[in-house]
Amino acid sequence: MAEEQAQPQLALERIYVKDMSLEVPGASVFTKEWNPELDINLSSNAEKLDDDHYQIVLTVSVTAKNAGEAAFIAEVHQAGIFLLKDIPEDQIGQILGAYCPNVLFPYAREVISDIVTRGSFPQLLLAPVNFDQAYAQSQQQAQVDAQGNA
Repeated sequence: MAEEQAQPQLALERIYVKDMSLEVPGASVFTKEWNPELDINLSSNAEKLDDDHYQIVLTVSVTAKNAGEAAFIAEVHQAGIFLLKDIPEDQIGQILGAYCPNVLFPYAREVISDIVTRGSFPQLLLAPVNFDQAYAQSQQQAQVDAQGNA
């Protein structure tokens, strides 16, 4: 009798805010007309916790400048613990680098919106991000870099 192949399992077991902050460098920003320039940065990091669990941390940083001066800096580290069991090795990079950040982004987006509003600024809704495309581009760039160094 042939041994049965284990079914792959992928699940989000916990989601939490690992860290968040809002910095308002100066109150003079509230006395000027609001016409901000936004600089938005995203990154993610995967850490293996045990044989089947990974912690993924999606970092979203937003820096707003108004009339040439910093208005606010908002940052959230949105984390999730994901179960990855019996996943083929060639799929793990895509899951950790694209799928998991896609799951976490709506939560990070909500936290950014909330802390910016609590800082007395107009609501900030971040546009959706295509992490699948970003991951594919990073993989292509890594291949180009590897070929350039060969």
